[in-house]
Amino acid sequence: MHSISKVRAQFAQMSTKQAQAEGRSAELAEIQSELRDLQKKEESIEEIDSKIDVACVLAEMSFLIDEKIVLSKVKLVAEKFEDKQQAGTTVVRAVRTKLSEKREMPLGDVRFKVVIEGVAADATNLAALICRLEDSPYFCQVVPSFSRTAVINAAGNPSFRSTKSPNTKGSVQETGGNIRVSEFEVSCYLANYREQ
Repeated sequence: MHSISKVRAQFAQMSTKQAQAEGRSAELAEIQSELRDLQKKEESIEEIDSKIDVACVLAEMSFLIDEKIVLSKVKLVAEKFEDKQQAGTTVVRAVRTKLSEKREMPLGDVRFKVVIEGVAADATNLAALICRLEDSPYFCQVVPSFSRTAVINAAGNPSFRSTKSPNTKGSVQETGGNIRVSEFEVSCYLANYREQ
């Protein structure tokens, strides 16, 4: 009788421990399920996140662009790598784009093309900008898309001041309120990826 009661007591203890173990096992399964969900979300965020600091890119551009250049447009466009041999490219990607248009944003390994449009007081100012972009660690593959002489009308704008000496090299040429400038478009890529 003594041994039977002892075994029953041990069995009761084991039943309690088994119930506790089952409870902890259920908790562990729930935590593992939450962990898997979080890992899937992290993968999605990694795929979508552009991993660039737009403020730093704009700060670098404002540092490089002098007062004789005025920008009318700056576009940051995500592009997939075209070459199939570059499928194994390791990329640290860049800018956040708005999905307001009805097109899908490229996901995965992308690089960002920067398109800059504007006017320069002179073609030499544009050439200096291209040199500064090439020397900057933020940009690579700088290519001028086009550059042409244009005439803008500055008559009636009291805040606009220009040099009225058309024979001086590098100065703005003014004739009766019209000013000759150099319109341009330059494209380059953010240098925030590495090909392996």
